[in-house]
Amino acid sequence: MCMKRRVRADLCLVLCGVLVWFLADAVRVRAAASAALALCAKSVIPALFPFLAVSGLLLSLGFGEWVSPRLAGLMALYRLPGPAGSALLLGLVGGYPIGARTAGDLYRAGLLTEDEAVRLLAFCNNSNPVFLVSVLGGGVFGSTRAGLWLWLIHVLSALLTGLCFRGPGTPPRRRVPPPSLRREERSFAAAFVPAVREAAWGMVSICAFVTLFSVLANPLTALGAPWSTALTGALELFSLTPLLTPDQTGFLLAAGLSGWGGVSVLCQTAAVLEDTGLPLRTCWLGKAVQGVLSAALAALLAGYALG
Repeated sequence: MCMKRRVRADLCLVLCGVLVWFLADAVRVRAAASAALALCAKSVIPALFPFLAVSGLLLSLGFGEWVSPRLAGLMALYRLPGPAGSALLLGLVGGYPIGARTAGDLYRAGLLTEDEAVRLLAFCNNSNPVFLVSVLGGGVFGSTRAGLWLWLIHVLSALLTGLCFRGPGTPPRRRVPPPSLRREERSFAAAFVPAVREAAWGMVSICAFVTLFSVLANPLTALGAPWSTALTGALELFSLTPLLTPDQTGFLLAAGLSGWGGVSVLCQTAAVLEDTGLPLRTCWLGKAVQGVLSAALAALLAGYALG
């Protein structure tokens, strides 16, 4: 108890220091926040909001149950039930934090046990292919080919990370949630409005994290490349794009930091899973493993991908 109080007191002192910094450097803080909000309007919201809305609508209409038998073979490799495939698929297509939100929804619906949900979170929460192919590939490296290789590296590293967190024993059998947890069949109209509304609230949360961590990462730009790039990306992924150089070092950093996702993404993940009670340590460890694997694969393939 004393240790927790001491940690809390130290954290309060750090936050007081941050407030003093905000007040003393208000002009730069305001400029950094404005730039982050502009980034949200130009990149984050267009890249994520449609996917959040559609993925929520898919789940409301029973996509998890429909895709379960079709992905059962793949998920058996990870000793997970078929419905877990919907979180992996939507996470790879929709980007952070859609995979984590889907895994949480499956757990709430009784389609995953706590152990299965925790292991799934280690590799189902992934970067948006639009961000990797268009923003990084086209915008930074001037090549859609480089972006496609970044996405393929990202997908492969996610699948390899899942193998590091396989559960013991045989693959679980397909289960039906208890009556109290079963998803009620809903019409398209009844599911559409809540899906869009929840996606809008989700975007508010995501943009808030992007803005705050962009401000916190702003002083790191003074360190100079590649340290400023690595540390900024480790905190907030979208702030990484203007700092990357279109060379092999930039490619390695882009792959590794996209696999990690950033502290901002981890906070977004914690936000969408707040009411589930699921522990997040395995999720964070999985992102660290994926970041290392992504960087290693990028180091092997950078010459070909950028050639």
